[in-house]
Amino acid sequence: MSAPLVVAGASMAGLRAAEQLRAAGWGGPITVVGDEPHMPYNRPPLSKGVLAGKASFDSLAFRPRASVTDVDWRLGTRVERADLDRRTVGLSDGETIAYSGLVVATGMRPRRLRCPGPTAGRHTVRTLDDAQTLRTALTCKGVRVVVVGAGFIGCEVAATAVALGAAEVTVVDPLPLPMVGPLGEPLARALLTRHEQRGVRFALGTGVAGFEGEDHVTGVALADGTVLAADVVVESVGSVANTEWLDGNGLDLTDGVLTDEHLRVGGRPDVVAVGDVARFPSARYDGVPRRVEHWSIPTDTAKHAAKVLAAHLAGTDAGLAPFGPLPTFWSDQHDFRLQSFGAPVLGKDDMRVLDGDLDGDVLVGYHRADRLVGVVALGGQSAVASAARYRAELLKQSALTA
Repeated sequence: MSAPLVVAGASMAGLRAAEQLRAAGWGGPITVVGDEPHMPYNRPPLSKGVLAGKASFDSLAFRPRASVTDVDWRLGTRVERADLDRRTVGLSDGETIAYSGLVVATGMRPRRLRCPGPTAGRHTVRTLDDAQTLRTALTCKGVRVVVVGAGFIGCEVAATAVALGAAEVTVVDPLPLPMVGPLGEPLARALLTRHEQRGVRFALGTGVAGFEGEDHVTGVALADGTVLAADVVVESVGSVANTEWLDGNGLDLTDGVLTDEHLRVGGRPDVVAVGDVARFPSARYDGVPRRVEHWSIPTDTAKHAAKVLAAHLAGTDAGLAPFGPLPTFWSDQHDFRLQSFGAPVLGKDDMRVLDGDLDGDVLVGYHRADRLVGVVALGGQSAVASAARYRAELLKQSALTA
């Protein structure tokens, strides 16, 4: 029997990789290793449905395809090291596994603030256990919540906390507007207004200097001298790629795992990376390697990487064009949704309102060299539907070279 194909990471990306490897013709053994005790589940509802008490684990868990019923799932176990020359990985339980092919799907973990003060009362939202613990804290009567970070997760958590009846919800961020990085200034300002109208407070343009309290957080000291009373702190300050286990193999791990245009790692045909840990050059845009932390990326990368890896193991050429997915994201906050197709970040210097207006439901187009590279809708179902109509146009575009 051939050595198994090892998938390092048992979240959505790991599951999709196993399924796509079977679809691509790999009939040999597959071992999937993941540090959480749960089978793969959907993460976006953690900051919304799970925190709000409207979603159970059963509703989040993915239903694996019949093709992967024979996969060996090693849950509650981490991949701690790898020797790519010898084609082995070492697990946290001491076992070493030889592989015929390796899929890097270890994803991200929350970045933590390195500030003085107590740690009790400080939360992140990445896993099911994180969300369940935070929900317990948020449902205490009269709770005062400080969310550090005004990105996707921070804004979603703030909206959920308000809906749960928190006495105070304040979002802190050193940037001048929430989600200004991916959205640009006009749409970010419209987003700020919507949150403030629904009861969220903001302390923008300043960071966290430290946390007050003895055994438990009672306040958040800001760099501008302000102290915010807090019973619960949620840290949403970005992510760190889980790549330490690949150290010593001569790879570029500066921001995730650098791949080529076919998601192969370090020039090795037997190693591919999938999900948000992969930093790949997109054939759709300018060829600059980037990580993409959107819900669609695990499936998109798994489809391409599985065909590439399965073809190599079979001694054939996959015959694929370079990888170039259409990034897609959405974010539900309060009673409205942000919906995006394409790469708005590449066109923030040339934003145009395509439909509606910034005071209501709005659709914004992002352009680069006078070419539409992304759209974002903010509002209700009509705005979301307007964005979807541009998806086909964005998919048909040739590679962006300007």
